Amino acid sequence: MKKVEVMLIDAHPGRSAILEQALSDAGYHITVRTANTDKLLQQVRDAQPDVILIDIDLPDRDTLEQLSDVGQNQPRPIVMFAERSDPETTAAALRAGVSAYVVDDLNPRRLQPIMEVAIARFREYQALRRELEETRNRLAERKVIDKAKGLLMAQRNLSEEEAYQTLRKLAMDRNQRIGEVARTVASLLEMLG
Repeated sequence: MKKVEVMLIDAHPGRSAILEQALSDAGYHITVRTANTDKLLQQVRDAQPDVILIDIDLPDRDTLEQLSDVGQNQPRPIVMFAERSDPETTAAALRAGVSAYVVDDLNPRRLQPIMEVAIARFREYQALRRELEETRNRLAERKVIDKAKGLLMAQRNLSEEEAYQTLRKLAMDRNQRIGEVARTVASLLEMLG
């Protein structure tokens, strides 16, 4: 079984060494060890870690922006340990894509369950995100089909079923999705007026 590759971000070498040992003991492999989040997106693109673990006193706006960029462009589980926090910072970290936000001293024995929960939470979130995107796409396609049907009904004096069957036949003849055909038909019929 492939070890989970971890990018470790910690400005404190002593604390970082403890984290690295705890991760290694838990069966993780450190791909990258860095002291800051400068050019984090590029670092993630280069290293392709499975998980990002960041240990920080208190995340600042720049760090959260860097994490947000990663979440949008190279999504992966992010585990953040912070020495202190406030409700606004916690909420901002979660909006930035942090999967697990833990405040307090890190107990190495707790590291593995926290990592497992963060990875599971990330996967669940990504599945929901994909499902939402698919639903949005289906809804948009449905709207285009309905628009094309309406235009066909108005300009060709067809029933709703006849308009749908016309779109369906065109899609089958062209070996295209009905939504693609509906988009083309709607554009053409709108141009013709």
